[in-house]
Amino acid sequence: MATPPSKSYFHRGGEQPLMGATIPQHFAEIATRFPDHEAVVSLPQQRRLSYRQLAAEVDQVAKGLLAFGFGKGDRVGIWSTNNIQWLVIQMATARIGAILVNINPAYRLRELAYALQHSEVQGLFLIPQFRSSNYVAMLQELIPELKMAKQPVHKTKEYSHKKSSLKNPPLKNKELPFLRHVILYDPADRPTTAGLHAAKSSLESTTIADYPGFTRWFDLIAAGKPISSEQLDTITNSLDCDDAINIQHTSGTTGFPKAVVLSHHNILNNAWFSAQAMHFSEADRLAVAVPFYHCFGMVLANLLCFSVGACLVIPCEHFDPKAVLQAIDKELCTAVHGVPTMFIDELELPEFQHFDLSSLRTGIMAGAPCPAPLMLRVMHDMHCPEILIGYGETEASPLTHLTAIDDTLQRRTETVGHNLPHQEVKIVDVQSRQTVPLCSTGEVCFRGYHIMKGYYNDADATAKAIDQDGWLASGDLGTMDANGYVHIVGRLKEMIIRGGENIYPAEIEELIFTHPKVAQVAIFGVPDERLGEQVIAWIKLHENEKDLTEKDVQEFCRDKISHFKIPQHIKFVDEFPMTVTGKVQKFRMREMAIKGMK
Repeated sequence: MATPPSKSYFHRGGEQPLMGATIPQHFAEIATRFPDHEAVVSLPQQRRLSYRQLAAEVDQVAKGLLAFGFGKGDRVGIWSTNNIQWLVIQMATARIGAILVNINPAYRLRELAYALQHSEVQGLFLIPQFRSSNYVAMLQELIPELKMAKQPVHKTKEYSHKKSSLKNPPLKNKELPFLRHVILYDPADRPTTAGLHAAKSSLESTTIADYPGFTRWFDLIAAGKPISSEQLDTITNSLDCDDAINIQHTSGTTGFPKAVVLSHHNILNNAWFSAQAMHFSEADRLAVAVPFYHCFGMVLANLLCFSVGACLVIPCEHFDPKAVLQAIDKELCTAVHGVPTMFIDELELPEFQHFDLSSLRTGIMAGAPCPAPLMLRVMHDMHCPEILIGYGETEASPLTHLTAIDDTLQRRTETVGHNLPHQEVKIVDVQSRQTVPLCSTGEVCFRGYHIMKGYYNDADATAKAIDQDGWLASGDLGTMDANGYVHIVGRLKEMIIRGGENIYPAEIEELIFTHPKVAQVAIFGVPDERLGEQVIAWIKLHENEKDLTEKDVQEFCRDKISHFKIPQHIKFVDEFPMTVTGKVQKFRMREMAIKGMK
């Protein structure tokens, strides 16, 4: 009889082995098995592609990239909201072994410049604009040479994967010495029924002088026509599953984000094992509300669907709760992903009851702590009984933990479940780095196939994140029970120390969230001369609820948690500062609170 574990360490094997394929190899197999199944439906673009059609468009762009001189290891950025072209670029870069660099569509000029410089981006895809962000104008400001450059013109006499086949020299800019080509596309562009030649559109009909220096999507496609499918297959077959294939920029709260380098092996296996945990198949349809540029969208939505032949449904370019509910209703979606704030916004929509969500079965709620009351509302009010809690981080490809469909309700609402197959997890003392006893609080650490290759061009930061034994430190505090289930108590940096007592915001948030008038709550610490820190709560009430007071909240907490955890300061707000992925920005709230206290 095995000795019960005494320390917080858990390794999970797997009945199914890890895949050794590259992303394009596995995608080709899926497209061959399900050629006529819908691969993607984009409601804003009013387009539908089968796996056969998607594979054809991927190959067009892959050939165009080869014609422009891109190949294995080259960095190709994308700066765009959610659309079909994003998916095509994702799979096309993987087809030739280029490294896709995801760029946050909310970035302003300074952030964009850093992302392009630090990741040494050589090619950039972008849309003209979204809402108030004029991407073309911003890029022209960053790269003045664009206005003076000639429109690139391709020739079709020969193909070389090492040299661009463009007559005019590539773009040259002193601040961005690696950047050679900027490719502009409009999500409104629609191909012909053949799917292989672009039709006229607002962007194509624009005169060349309007966008000097930019390459149009159509020119890229045309440049790749001389390249044969055999040439493309030869390049794909030369790739290795451990090759770097993606750079994700972390959403750091201070300073500039780090560039996380991930491989085919990292993200394909992570997507596939996540799909297995969800019991996902070619019969499923996923409404994706999270942005593609983020690991949640790119891996746990796009790749997850493509790994099993499921259909990806794009409800909107950027999150819109009504559009998501409409998509679920209209497209009979069986799954929906989102961060907690997205589910809150969907549930709080005044016309929520007007949508038929009975087709829903599953989905993943992740990206931030998921309060148990919210989980229960999603299960019952959204008719999503198999919704799962996910946990992880970009540096881990991203999913490390996921609850299971057959877990008890308590485990599905109070833990983040087990680690995925073929992964290890342990919890260590923050100071000594020794593995702590079961049920003790410490920092959660990961090891396995899913750990990033490192931070791009930053060996020092990589060494700080991953120790000599291969363990990645998460920065999250948690506990583990004897069965390996992990409960996250908060971020190490967000832990509040009040008069020597360690306070974890997640515990207080979960309690206050159970108040019937509270729609959303965020807990954080502010400086206090006597105690070091005090607890503050920002609270958003349900629609038409206005009579809750600070005293009411404090009385609600009394006798349910220790007195020192009860918020000293409470502020009622209409909205929270958020990231584009829907995460609450507590560092900004703390800054605003401190400023307001002076």
